[in-house]
Amino acid sequence: MSKQHATHETGAGPERALLVGVEVTDTPDAWPLEDSLAELARLAETAGLAVTGTLTQRLRRPSPRTVLGPGKVEELAARCAEQNIDLVVFDDELSPGQARNLEDALSTRVIDRTGLILDIFAQHAHTREGRIQVGLAQYSYLLTRLRSLKPGRPARGGSAGGVGLRGPGETQLEQDRRAVMRRVTELRAELEDVRRHRELYREQRRQGGVPVVALVGYTNAGKSTLLNALTQAGVRAEDRLFATLDPVTRELALPGGQELLLTDTVGFIRKLPPQLVAAFRATLEEIAEADLVLHVLDASHPAVVEQSQTVLETLVQLRAANRPRLTVLNKVDQLDDPAAEVPALAHELGLSGGYVAISAREGRGLDQLLEAIRDELQGRMAALEAVIPYEHGELAALWHQHGVVEREDHEEGGTRMVGRLPAALAARFAPFQVRRRRERAVGERGRQEG
Repeated sequence: MSKQHATHETGAGPERALLVGVEVTDTPDAWPLEDSLAELARLAETAGLAVTGTLTQRLRRPSPRTVLGPGKVEELAARCAEQNIDLVVFDDELSPGQARNLEDALSTRVIDRTGLILDIFAQHAHTREGRIQVGLAQYSYLLTRLRSLKPGRPARGGSAGGVGLRGPGETQLEQDRRAVMRRVTELRAELEDVRRHRELYREQRRQGGVPVVALVGYTNAGKSTLLNALTQAGVRAEDRLFATLDPVTRELALPGGQELLLTDTVGFIRKLPPQLVAAFRATLEEIAEADLVLHVLDASHPAVVEQSQTVLETLVQLRAANRPRLTVLNKVDQLDDPAAEVPALAHELGLSGGYVAISAREGRGLDQLLEAIRDELQGRMAALEAVIPYEHGELAALWHQHGVVEREDHEEGGTRMVGRLPAALAARFAPFQVRRRRERAVGERGRQEG
């Protein structure tokens, strides 16, 4: 669908799109309709559409047939004809029946926000894993919306009955559904291979004891720019929605030398299609297992509070809401008075502490951010004292690389080290822990006296 949205069928330029939003008074939304449509316009532009205007309606409840009331449908049809509209984009998800009824009434193609987001993801998925995930989401979405022929119409001379319609006698719609279901099954099997591969990688990482910090945030909050600023990753970072899709992981050294893995994940958005959440679960599992989550917010965005709530709700959906979290207020360079506005925003977000204000683009506040990450990770490490024999020098090097060394002395029996280590690594030092050696000595004396 992505290529189709880029140009007219005649090749005369971008498709002309009209955006439609409905405000339901019986179930008020935290997002003002104008803000939601402004975001929809950015999504449409990201997909390559030329937005010509919007149409809105306030209703107590949407029409089960066409969402809009009959009069608005007529008005919309007239505008589509007058403005030569190629595509109508609804801000809310449409049922298959609603989409079909609207297309019949408007004589114009109709999609919803979910279809638009899936299209953008398809454009931006460059790796094999990304293409598998997006493909699965698209086919799952398509499965409920197939309408090659009206139900009951036989294909190529077949009968219209039930039993015996398989093969040449089944309807074209049933053939299409069967083909899509086969493709969904194939993609799920491929994605399961990806999930197993990622789990093996995570297990190796856990054994290595390297902390993982995951960047999460609303799309276009500046996560990729921050990743580039901290690690020189060189990933694509643009001022548009979903500029990057495929996850990227880079090594990062904190003040003091501790190393970690910093992972950038796909940006979240309001009304994120459930098909995408399901398809990208293998990737998003990285968040649920991260040692620390950096919640990156665009402090300059007028809907920053609503965006923050959307991200937090998505973390709940991913079962990652209980992960340690540090809030990063990004783009403070775009505020008129950061010194006054940042504390006010932190108060509005309910952040009594645990946040850092930065400008990833200008490099402001990055040192404070690295120190905050270090403090968060060190606060969750295990305190340890051990005497490491010299023949196990690789353990001392491991401690320096992934832990915090508070004291180090070279003694006759080995290197005495005092400090902190990630819990996943502490077990490897158990045979050399000073406390455990003393306990064994006390236990041995007790057995001898007995």
